[in-house]
Amino acid sequence: MTEASIALVLGGGSLLALVGRELNTETERLLAPYGLTVQQAALLGNAAAGNATPSELKHHLGTDTAGMTRLLDRLQAKGLVRRAPHPGDRRSVVIELTPEGQALVPELTPIFGAISRRVFAGFSGEEMAQMAGLLRRMLDNLKTAEPGSAPPRG
Repeated sequence: MTEASIALVLGGGSLLALVGRELNTETERLLAPYGLTVQQAALLGNAAAGNATPSELKHHLGTDTAGMTRLLDRLQAKGLVRRAPHPGDRRSVVIELTPEGQALVPELTPIFGAISRRVFAGFSGEEMAQMAGLLRRMLDNLKTAEPGSAPPRG
């Protein structure tokens, strides 16, 4: 891959950043009638399975401890989640959906499905699997790089 093509994919005005921004903007637009952000809706969806701790959820949502606390505080203020004692670890809590939160999840799931169908319109199953694999690899590369490491200046 040439430096020009790398810049196009990963540079300041990169395609990857543009796709992420557009994806987020469109998903936020569809979630606006519910009064939820993308992260809040994703948290509800992930917590719906049950017995999820804030620590587990933050990894699914790509946030840190402080961000997770803010998300939970906002959703708790909306009456959609509650923190309950962890059954196996008294130092921890699990996130439970309230009846209102549980009722909302089936309405949110189709929104994420519709966005996915739009993003992958015209892609074959093989192309979608390849894209997912490439994105996972990019994410793994970023997570395994030394913090603060940057390429050498030429």
